[in-house]
Amino acid sequence: MIVFPNAKINIGLQVTEKRADGYHNLDTVFYPIPLKDSLEIVSRNAQSEESIADCQLHLLGHQLEGELHDNLVVRAWRMLRDAGYDIPSVDVWLYKRIPSGAGLGGGSADAAFMLTTLNSMFGLQIGDKELAAFAGKLGADCPFFLHNSPVYAQGTGDILTPLPLSLKGYRIVVVKPPVFVSTREAFSRVTPKKPEVTLDKKILLPIEEWKEMITNDFETSVFALHPELQNIKQKLYDKGALYAAMSGSGSALYGLFHLEGYKATEENFPNCFVWEATL
Repeated sequence: MIVFPNAKINIGLQVTEKRADGYHNLDTVFYPIPLKDSLEIVSRNAQSEESIADCQLHLLGHQLEGELHDNLVVRAWRMLRDAGYDIPSVDVWLYKRIPSGAGLGGGSADAAFMLTTLNSMFGLQIGDKELAAFAGKLGADCPFFLHNSPVYAQGTGDILTPLPLSLKGYRIVVVKPPVFVSTREAFSRVTPKKPEVTLDKKILLPIEEWKEMITNDFETSVFALHPELQNIKQKLYDKGALYAAMSGSGSALYGLFHLEGYKATEENFPNCFVWEATL
């Protein structure tokens, strides 16, 4: 079975407080975008295998850091097996188009789609609530991809409220330079603060007003460390973006344009991953 995990952007991100468990509470909006990986899962005949049941991941496209056996896709398979579900050995081909370390949720999307596809392929009959619990153990934004519609996210990103938000008809440009942003370091440089107006209210404003009203708290500290990211954001505004921002803790930036607006190419952003689409 072949599925196509998609990316997301954060529209605004406010770090509201540090929790007793060391994590942070956030206010953010997750919005799905049609930048997609490809995930193919093939059941292997376990009787022909001498080894114990396993999940073999084959990676194509963008390379990933870390060992393949510890990839979230493999961990999703292992999680269901360890929970007692009867799933066979599988071969998985993952074609990575969503850049990693970008704040676009690519790894979480792959894991969420792995969970739902295994559930469907093998008739596991895992309910939505339990599936969300599994997803939450793999990543804070992983449960979002189970339903893949705009949400207002609170807590660590695990409290999701549907939003009546549509960007249909706008053009999006995503630019990801070869810059690594440490999530741990990004959080350590942010001072939590509860906003006077929560993001679920601000997001309902006309998109032309977002530039002055909707911010990403990580940008101040991350831009200080990586000024090239701020330059990309400014360039998106110079090209006519209605709104531009860093997604998550970076390092991808995106701009939202009118449909007839700017069309980006890699020549405009040398040495960067550049993707654009109509939403």
